[in-house]
Amino acid sequence: MTITTQTVREIALEQPSSIRVFEKYGIDYCCGGRKPLSEACTAGNIEIDAVLAALKVAAQSTAPVSTDWAQASLEVLSAHIIDVHHAYVKRELPRLSVLAQKAVNRHGATQMELRTIQSKLAELDEELTHHLAKEESILFPYVVLLERASANCSPKPRGCFDSVASPIAMMTQEHDAAGALLADIRRLSNSFTTPPNACPTYLAFYDGLSDFEKDLHQHIHLENNILFPRAIELEARIT
Repeated sequence: MTITTQTVREIALEQPSSIRVFEKYGIDYCCGGRKPLSEACTAGNIEIDAVLAALKVAAQSTAPVSTDWAQASLEVLSAHIIDVHHAYVKRELPRLSVLAQKAVNRHGATQMELRTIQSKLAELDEELTHHLAKEESILFPYVVLLERASANCSPKPRGCFDSVASPIAMMTQEHDAAGALLADIRRLSNSFTTPPNACPTYLAFYDGLSDFEKDLHQHIHLENNILFPRAIELEARIT
């Protein structure tokens, strides 16, 4: 199998440095990461040779290697997701909401898309608020119990579902919904490009949205591509 026929998800898992490349070229490695690289480039009208060259450079980079989350325990990984990515969402969404209102007040009369972006952001806030709560109170604690049961050769822990695959399927669908909302925001904002007359608040709003998108992509990658498949595999071994 060549790199062009590997899925974007597989490349992201094998070469974590590739994530920066995928972010640069707008290649989805989380929700839509199951497409082969060649297909993802074609769909996005992206020159595959440029992506391959960037991936080669990234692989040869001397930058410090980030944590290999595929090898970390599920307890450590879920704690990292909560402490870093969930905390970021909870901190940033209220800040972005304030910036959105200020941008609408200042530029809403001429930049009609701002009100729609504000509405999409509110939907995203509501979606993620409930989503994070379910992960933190139900799914992640159960995954940790699964891992401990496996380590202790104990029976599968009891949960409010027959299989961990059920809540994971729900969480994955909600990831898709959140990703779609962010994709709408990117499209409406012309890839977070402000007009020439944009005030500092408008600039800060779009910069914040861009950063939020990058973080959510990394967040969903850790769950969809690493935590969830490993949890399902672990459960299968102890049932």
